[in-house]
Amino acid sequence: MSTEDRIQKQKDLVEKIGRHFDREGFQPIAGRIIGLLMVMDKEQYTFDEITEELHISKSSASNVLRNLEIREMIEYITIPGDRKKYYRLRQQNAFELIDEFERKSKFVTELLQEVICLKADKNSTNAQLFANVIDILEFYHENLKVLREKYIKS
Repeated sequence: MSTEDRIQKQKDLVEKIGRHFDREGFQPIAGRIIGLLMVMDKEQYTFDEITEELHISKSSASNVLRNLEIREMIEYITIPGDRKKYYRLRQQNAFELIDEFERKSKFVTELLQEVICLKADKNSTNAQLFANVIDILEFYHENLKVLREKYIKS
């Protein structure tokens, strides 16, 4: 594959990631920024490089970058002697990502348990669905610990 073809495929993947994040409730530009930082060979971009690469306005970029920083998805670094900020994906341990997913899924489990408790008919279709989801998530959490230990040992 030529360099030009690879770069075009990277740009296409950035757009695909952007659409995915859009379906997840993020602003479309947020997903494209995440995609840019994930996919491209260059892993840190200045503000101006982001706006130029994605063809977005500076005001949109500014708002979205601030929002992604607040969500702790990205961070910026500075280079001594250079006044620019360089944005990149937040540097973290792979297990931190898994822990975050686990934390969110435990929160969902707690919410669903509350929903079921407040249902008049604990055997309603929704209550049964939620109970099944809770069972699956609890099974997942129990086995995740075992899998993590296995992974660490390997």
